[in-house]
Amino acid sequence: MRAFVITAFCLLSIAYGDQHQPVRHATGTNGVVATVHPLASKIALDILKEGGNAVDAAVGAGLALGVVDGFNSGIGGGCFMVIHASNGEIFTIDGRETAPAAAHRDMFLREGKAVSDLSRKGPLAVGVPGALAAYAEALEGHGSKTLAQVITPSVAIARDGFVLGKDYVRRLGGAVEKLREFPGASAIFLNDAHALQVGDRLIQIDLANTYESVAKDGLDHFYRGPLSKAVAAWMKEHGGILTETDFANYQPKRRAPVRTTYRDHEIIGMPPPSSGGIHVAQILNMLETFDLASMDETDRLHVIAESMKLAFVDRAHWLGDADFTKVPKGLIDKVYAKTLARRIDLNKAIDVPTHGTPDGSDSDWFGKHTTHFCVADKAGNWVACTQTVNTTYGSGVVVPGTGVVLNNEMDDFAAQPGVPNAFGLLGSDANAVAPGKRPLSSMSPTIVLKDGKPVFSVGAAGGPTIITQALQAIVRRIDLKQPLTQCLKAPRIHHQWRPNQLRVERAMPQEIQDALKAKGHMVAATSGLGVSQALSLEADDTLAAQSDPRVNGSALGF
Repeated sequence: MRAFVITAFCLLSIAYGDQHQPVRHATGTNGVVATVHPLASKIALDILKEGGNAVDAAVGAGLALGVVDGFNSGIGGGCFMVIHASNGEIFTIDGRETAPAAAHRDMFLREGKAVSDLSRKGPLAVGVPGALAAYAEALEGHGSKTLAQVITPSVAIARDGFVLGKDYVRRLGGAVEKLREFPGASAIFLNDAHALQVGDRLIQIDLANTYESVAKDGLDHFYRGPLSKAVAAWMKEHGGILTETDFANYQPKRRAPVRTTYRDHEIIGMPPPSSGGIHVAQILNMLETFDLASMDETDRLHVIAESMKLAFVDRAHWLGDADFTKVPKGLIDKVYAKTLARRIDLNKAIDVPTHGTPDGSDSDWFGKHTTHFCVADKAGNWVACTQTVNTTYGSGVVVPGTGVVLNNEMDDFAAQPGVPNAFGLLGSDANAVAPGKRPLSSMSPTIVLKDGKPVFSVGAAGGPTIITQALQAIVRRIDLKQPLTQCLKAPRIHHQWRPNQLRVERAMPQEIQDALKAKGHMVAATSGLGVSQALSLEADDTLAAQSDPRVNGSALGF
């Protein structure tokens, strides 16, 4: 069943209302939430007001984002969750997609060369979705409501529709050509082969039905029932390799978090297959050897950029799914960070030809497009969650009758060593395709503690800039003592080693851009470097939430 698009002004508002002017900063004593969409934030806040905790609200927000922000994320993709529970327990849930059992190292090669389209769109690009299983794991462990309770509000939005804003339409417009290739997707998101417009109402009947079936039958509908059967049948007909067995075998994983200290704070991040937790920690360890607060803006940005460069070259060589690849714990060792930091020249950009080798790299290992949102409650439950279908609208595939946008996370593997993925990132054998393996990710949900108490949380969307966005927010909060609003508003930089280019947002003052060029940086100005969401515990013990001013997101509290 295809979706229906009706001019917004011909309809009454649905129960949760249409999209209003965004509120990007909020405070509260009972709970706060920040997401990229007002409807998702309202659902999360309502769950908190109805007695749910931050875990319940976060899952509700994630499911809502799959409806109103489906080009970024949804149950056809995956997620990482970092959770601080009210009892002080800290854990992570890995809901990352996995490669199908029939996947193999050279599956994207033709005549010995990687063919990028094969991993970026269509049937071979799809990994086994993990987000829904991760949500259920979070609720079972620390939620107070059922999956049916937190998914039901999103059914109404999918069935009755929501008004498209400029952010949604802009992203949709950039994916029209991809969506046209797949009738299941074009029937939903295109109107007579053209992108929908601002003010149109998007009604997703099939997605509403899928959500209702999950509410009734739980994970079985998705992983061992009608949805997995429909996807498997479509894949078989269209040359894909994803099967019912792949769905049935999927398991989310609880993993020990990456932990480091920075100044007098503890940083809690996501372990592999995320690279975010490791490299946020690694860069902070390097920066800790500098007095950033006393530096002028140019020198501070220079040091940060050089630290990014040194971390990303290590990412390209060492990082992969720790269940398959030996990822050395020495990457977050402070002694190793000091050796890297000593290579930084305060006067000029350095050349970084290859990766470093931390002590213990032969023995001590980590154990076995996108959106970020975060929720905290008065009991001390904090949730930082980043979820994705990878690039805009993922693989482009929506199996007819499901309404679910399927990811293209297979592109996050290294299709061939030295060949960049859609974000220009290089990978090695550590991130090669293998059956059941989880592709490397940059997602960096982070919670910061002081004296054992959560005081700050941040995460982002934007491919590899996710790592550097989270990093810069932490530096601004801890080193520069900036208010939460400024932590996300300030212009950002990004360096990922290759290409050897320092990307800066155009809002960066020109004199600083010129000063960075004078230090030898290949500066490239861009309109924006991703989107972040953050929470903080303020000095008066109120909670605060901040949504990135670069988009029409929403922060709410009560």
